[in-house]
Amino acid sequence: MGNRRAVRSGSPFEERIGFSRAVRSGDTIHVSGTAPVWPDGSCAPEAGTQARRCFEIVVAALAELGASPADVVRTRMYLTDPSDADAVGVAHREAFGAARPAATMVVVAALLDPRWKVEVEAEAHLPAP
Repeated sequence: MGNRRAVRSGSPFEERIGFSRAVRSGDTIHVSGTAPVWPDGSCAPEAGTQARRCFEIVVAALAELGASPADVVRTRMYLTDPSDADAVGVAHREAFGAARPAATMVVVAALLDPRWKVEVEAEAHLPAP
């Protein structure tokens, strides 16, 4: 585990479930499913705003591990309502458009908190030094 680093974002689920927001192993970073929660526990009602919050948390975790949005090679977006796809897609393009990562958008029956309309994951690959 010498080349493995993990970061936390302060989500109460990290301790309760036993996971890290993101883990870097060598030149690869995996960012866990990221929900649209503000530090005070609140959550915006609109899917686009929720997606922007998710991407903000993801980008902060990447930065803590030495990466940027340009290093993202894969994203996954989980939506509870297919009618939110356009708003979430716009937020994705704003966050990662220049990198144009491989992306998947999936509609799911529900997320852990009923207020959440979107949750995202990301993977980044850092170039060799």
